[in-house]
Amino acid sequence: MFFVSNIFVMFVAVLITIYAQIKVKSAFHHWSQIPARSGYTGLEVARHILDRNGLQHVQVEPIRGSFSDHYDPTSKIIRLSEAVYDKSSVAAISVAAHECGHALQHQEDYQALVIRHRLVPLLNFTSGAAPILLLIGFFLQLSNLILVGILFYLVTVLFHLVTLPVEFNASSRAKHIIFSEGIIAREEEVGVQKVLNAAAFTYVASALVAIIELARFILLYVLSQNNER
Repeated sequence: MFFVSNIFVMFVAVLITIYAQIKVKSAFHHWSQIPARSGYTGLEVARHILDRNGLQHVQVEPIRGSFSDHYDPTSKIIRLSEAVYDKSSVAAISVAAHECGHALQHQEDYQALVIRHRLVPLLNFTSGAAPILLLIGFFLQLSNLILVGILFYLVTVLFHLVTLPVEFNASSRAKHIIFSEGIIAREEEVGVQKVLNAAAFTYVASALVAIIELARFILLYVLSQNNER
């Protein structure tokens, strides 16, 4: 019975992840087909926002791949995918503005972003070690090793939770700028909302899946403790 429940929990986690990916790809694909009335490309929008906010030193570069858009705080570079960089669509403008939101956060040392950056080195170590510790711990029934693995995995959960306000805040900044400055027409605002909300949901889904996995590991640990008694 427990084995079936365990499989079910894993299945639910996979479904959540798949649904989030389908949702964001569908929204982006639809609104990338809708030309922006302003005619601005992703590059032009990013450059406009950055320059208006004293971030002339932040570069904007193209990057290959889909959904590869990101802001690199170390190099102070915004990298925009092929579907965003030189495209003039509601989706392209939305994504470019969102990445600028991260640059603005970096400029003012937005606390959640600072915490997330500080977690990265620790996450790089614990995210690789946690699965190994948990696997060995459960296989050899070493409770202390399982507990360490859970503590390591907790860093992953914390990272996902801290990421939520970072992403929501970046989207909020993006919408405020492109709406207030007329970069997006009134009738196009719904498209911006759909694209950014779908993107935000992927982060919510990742956090939810991480929490589900943590709960599963804790339950397995508790059961292993009871079996030893």
